[in-house]
Amino acid sequence: MSVTTGPGLAVRAKFFRGLADPSRLALLYALRTGEKTVSMLSDEIGRSHSNVSNHLACLKDCGLVSNRQEWRHVHYRIVDERVLALLTLADEVVADNAQRIADCVNYRQGGA
Repeated sequence: MSVTTGPGLAVRAKFFRGLADPSRLALLYALRTGEKTVSMLSDEIGRSHSNVSNHLACLKDCGLVSNRQEWRHVHYRIVDERVLALLTLADEVVADNAQRIADCVNYRQGGA
């Protein structure tokens, strides 16, 4: 089956929709430097503990982050180095096309 049709395409689209969420993307960027707790992440990205926990659960369910328990603290980290590479590549593409992306009327936050 082709990558451009069928279930493969749907899964890829779902993956990118997950990354398109500002909270989840902020969490992945915050985890680029290493393991962090919910409290650390909450402070860093300016979201509530419950918001951070919910988004981390989604990222964990999708296999992008993992966690480990250390007494009362749960530490999260990015599972796969390729996710780090993807974030770096995204930074490069955005830097090269920042104005065009900002000017794009087809993709507005909360719209189209």
